[in-house]
Amino acid sequence: MIAFILGAVLLATANANVPEPFSPRLDGRIVGGSSVDISKHPYQVSLLLLGSHVCGGAIISEKYVVTAAHCTYRTSTEAFSVRVGSSIRNSGGTVVKVEAIYQHPNFDYFTVDYDISVLSLSSSLNFDSNIAAIKLPSENQEFAAGIESVVTGWGDTAQGGPSADQLQAVRVPLVSLSDCQAAYSPYNITDRMLCAGIKEGGKDACQGDSGGPLVIDDVLVGVVSWGIGCAQPEYPGVYASVPNLRSYISEVSGI
Repeated sequence: MIAFILGAVLLATANANVPEPFSPRLDGRIVGGSSVDISKHPYQVSLLLLGSHVCGGAIISEKYVVTAAHCTYRTSTEAFSVRVGSSIRNSGGTVVKVEAIYQHPNFDYFTVDYDISVLSLSSSLNFDSNIAAIKLPSENQEFAAGIESVVTGWGDTAQGGPSADQLQAVRVPLVSLSDCQAAYSPYNITDRMLCAGIKEGGKDACQGDSGGPLVIDDVLVGVVSWGIGCAQPEYPGVYASVPNLRSYISEVSGI
């Protein structure tokens, strides 16, 4: 069922013809958040496919960006660039070409497991107040359920709603893997995933900005991956777990 939506994500068309609420969506934008300036989240990037925003990402050094593997799946490196240093979707900041894509070799198209890609940029970023790297967690570092996190991105402010031009942010608590698995059964929530959201719904990532950062205390802990609907009660957002995929980031980037 998950596979039905991947092609739509890569073509930047979010309308998968699959019934709701039982269809996982594989990209996220912010529901229930508020407008923020890029200077508050200078690690945030817009991943551009043929010049248009398709996913989010996070700067981890002057040369590397982390995003979701399903954002880069079966797509040519030459088609991608990143926009950095801008609060506005598809405008401003600096655009840098992607030189190489290091998609996790274990990424599974159907289960969305190992949903992480590391992007090497064609030129080094010049850091300033609007462009900066986010800190990475240690390998397998644990973050307890209930800890508040912040997720950022551009786009739909409600399920099926309009996209936001201004960068949005929303705060959501982490959800335990056991509770997340219970919510998503029969889908498999693996150790390479983590979940965040509120039981009553209303705050979440939504269509159009996979790969965006989930951050706790200025540390990148998650990458927007998938979920059912947008901000629906009982269904937290699912993120690729950066602590559990940390060794791959180090292997590729040396960080």
